[in-house]
Amino acid sequence: QVQLVESGGGLVQAGGSLRLSCAASGRPLSDYALGWFRQGPGLEREFVAGISWSGDSRAYANSVKGRFTISRDNAKNTVYLQMNSVKPEDTAVYLCAAVTPDSDSVVSVYDYWGRGTQVTISS
Repeated sequence: QVQLVESGGGLVQAGGSLRLSCAASGRPLSDYALGWFRQGPGLEREFVAGISWSGDSRAYANSVKGRFTISRDNAKNTVYLQMNSVKPEDTAVYLCAAVTPDSDSVVSVYDYWGRGTQVTISS
């Protein structure tokens, strides 16, 4: 099975940018549809962005649409989340997730999870 490790979190001022990475090991990332989720303090985990195994389909939560971009580099076994124009409400632990898909589409249920990376946005 695949193991996922996130990196790139940190403290950023509102309006700034951050790029998160999620490196996979154990199996090729090309076998999976991928997603990014986040869990803010006292909140439930929520979907942020997803990408199909081919990269042709992407989906975003309304709260990040137009500001965040998910991408994948199968050669590097890595999925990215580019975060622009960040806001204090983006503060959360960000987790990447993977699942073996039934079709080439964005998936809503995932089987494999990383441990997360903390993103803190100051106002």
